[in-house]
Amino acid sequence: MEEASPSPAAPRGSPFETLCVDEHSSARRGRLSTAHGVIETPVFMPVATRGTVKGLTPGQVWDQGARILLANAYHLILRPGVEVIEDLGRLHRFMGWDGAILTDSGGFQIMSLAELRRVTEEGVEFRSHLDGSKIFLTPEDIVHAQRRLGVDILMPLDVCVAAGDGRTAVEAGMERTTRWAERQALQQLEAGRHLYGIVQGGLELDLRRNHAGQLAALGFPGYAVGGLSVGEDRHVTREIAAETAAALPVERSRYLMGVGLPQDLLRFVGMGYDQFDCVMPTRNGRNGSCFTWSGRVNLRLAKHRRSREPLDADCRCYTCTRFSLGYLRHLSTSGEMLGAQLASLHNVHFYLDLMSQTRSHLDAGDFAVWSRSVIERIEEGEGEKK
Repeated sequence: MEEASPSPAAPRGSPFETLCVDEHSSARRGRLSTAHGVIETPVFMPVATRGTVKGLTPGQVWDQGARILLANAYHLILRPGVEVIEDLGRLHRFMGWDGAILTDSGGFQIMSLAELRRVTEEGVEFRSHLDGSKIFLTPEDIVHAQRRLGVDILMPLDVCVAAGDGRTAVEAGMERTTRWAERQALQQLEAGRHLYGIVQGGLELDLRRNHAGQLAALGFPGYAVGGLSVGEDRHVTREIAAETAAALPVERSRYLMGVGLPQDLLRFVGMGYDQFDCVMPTRNGRNGSCFTWSGRVNLRLAKHRRSREPLDADCRCYTCTRFSLGYLRHLSTSGEMLGAQLASLHNVHFYLDLMSQTRSHLDAGDFAVWSRSVIERIEEGEGEKK
């Protein structure tokens, strides 16, 4: 395959600053400047797809240490609509959030809602999963919608493919993503707002490296890596993620989209990634599954019925310092709303605390030793609970 020749773009300043780099890996400590504050990295961004982190108030999420959330422009365009959100003060005021917001574009929905969309060079026609109505979105439309939402970090429209798609489909999607990126890179943004490029290429290492180079030539202020954790084996995810990170500019923030388990986040930090998001904290919490420093805990197991122990003795969140495992099991097995809320609160706290401790150990210079011990402890616990 011949490499594409992206249109030249004027260099853009980087909102990302590297503070230190781990001696034994590619892990790094950084800061990302946005219109709504400076984000300390590595950072986990709780998912607020429709303008809410499920089951939690903005105040609760803020109190756990979150300073940036992820929402989804595609879903907000469908409901309640960009016009409504704009009339109500744009997205920050609409959802009552004072920190930064990153919005995904709808590229993932090109894959997940494949039966409801039609992709052309001009854009994507979606048939709404809500009422069946049709909506056509160009790459420029997506950027314009995110500008109107007033968010801090915008994702471009890209073509995400499934893990099982063949090389021909992967390559076509990657090349279209580059052409769309060229169009979107021309959009002017307000100060403190940043449009990232999204690297695709499926599970093909050479395509991933090629695409990273194509997008780097466009001079985006940050780079996301999409199309992973979509059904492939976790070891494959790690291999592709590592190779792609190494191909991206070191002076820009690197964002690995839609991952993952806590132990894997530490591995990805070691590869040089700075930003992460995943629905697992709240999705698992709603289903009675909690992440701890000793592995996952299934709240619904009968062995917890009379337990006076906290969910995680090493956690200082509201859930762990106030309630017993026995009570949490009762709430979960009874289907009480509070059970899902307390489990989600703990999981969000755990992910944010994991990143906070990661930053502290990067500052201290012992990240490699610390992260290895945490990974081993979690994975040993996972084995005991299987």
